[in-house]
Amino acid sequence: MSPTPASPLEWARAGVPEPQWTGGNRVRLLQGGAELFPAMLSALAAARHEIWLATYILHDDGAAQELVRALSAAARRGVVVRVVVDGFGSIQTLPRLRQWWADVPVQLEVFRPLERWWQWMRPGHLRRLHQKLCVVDEDLAFVSGINLIDDCNDLQHGWSPNPRLDFAVEIRGPLAAAVRQTASAVWARARLGHDWRREVGLLVRGERPVREALDLLRNVSGRASAPAPDPLPQPVRAAFIVRDNLGQRRAIEGSYVRAIRMATRRVDIACPYFYPGRAFLRTLRHAARRGVQVRLLLQGKIDFRIAALAARVLYDELRSHGVQIYEYTPAFLHAKVALVDDHWATVGSSNIDPMSLLLNLEANVVVDDPQFVQTLAERLETAFAAASVVQEPPVNAGWRRWLARGFVAWCATLYLRLAGFAGRY
Repeated sequence: MSPTPASPLEWARAGVPEPQWTGGNRVRLLQGGAELFPAMLSALAAARHEIWLATYILHDDGAAQELVRALSAAARRGVVVRVVVDGFGSIQTLPRLRQWWADVPVQLEVFRPLERWWQWMRPGHLRRLHQKLCVVDEDLAFVSGINLIDDCNDLQHGWSPNPRLDFAVEIRGPLAAAVRQTASAVWARARLGHDWRREVGLLVRGERPVREALDLLRNVSGRASAPAPDPLPQPVRAAFIVRDNLGQRRAIEGSYVRAIRMATRRVDIACPYFYPGRAFLRTLRHAARRGVQVRLLLQGKIDFRIAALAARVLYDELRSHGVQIYEYTPAFLHAKVALVDDHWATVGSSNIDPMSLLLNLEANVVVDDPQFVQTLAERLETAFAAASVVQEPPVNAGWRRWLARGFVAWCATLYLRLAGFAGRY
């Protein structure tokens, strides 16, 4: 017997805002920068009024420079271009970005900069901007887990022969307005974060119109506005879900948990950093026990050892309940996607770990459409076929296994406490 869908009252009791679903959207799956970047370049070249871009990493390699040139060209022809990058993810390239845009009217902001020693001492610096958003002229948006860096370039390990496995979605329709609201919110938060004294001074001296100041403050709320009514009777429904530290702290985690609870046939999840909380783990176990095929595609080519250890200490528990685990080894895994049965899929920036689910600013698109789910399923099936199924526990049995699990739990708890999170995970 399959679980019934959660009602709005159940969403409210869980403290998770109900997703704002809307139809009339054209949603296209894109794999890697090889498909995303050309689509973005085409959109930037056609921009008429405005461009919003928010990203964790904006690098300075060839792929990123091509996007930088397209943003510069749009700004020079009169398009309003506002870009916000994360102060940690893009710390290496900030000097180059400022140099490139010194004489170009691109409005660059840095979210939680770390360019002064004392900025590293603030607990808030552990809460990063991890969203990857681009909105052009309000009706076209890109939401992804793909950083603006070449698919074969890794900041920790250098160049690889094979591209990362990663995904994005292109959205045309009313949902783009919600993406724009979030991108503008994080840009405004970054601006006020380092320039609030100047903004207040301008307002007091009458040099900043009150309406303009209120618009800036309204953007800082970070809550995606409800999309407009469906303009077209198309069957494709989608929702834009953000995780922030204001009113949407567990929105993405809640969307996963509720979808998995409703699963009747299959759950496929691809994620590089996997260390979910208790509710998420319990939901996966219950789904597998009631006969749902649950498959996890996790990283086999390791980038950070502590992240790999965190996932692997859960292998025994998950596999004992029937969850199938695969490790992707052809290249680095960076995809953060999932599908449930034949109707539900999500693509975005959120990992399934404490940093993404409890600290970082994240953004995912959820799609309710059989054709989109089928397209994602075909791409994931290719990845599963190239991966290695886990047959034996990778962590030694006995006390060593429990020692490793305790160590990971202690590290996660310490990190969350340093970041100011005091709840249970």
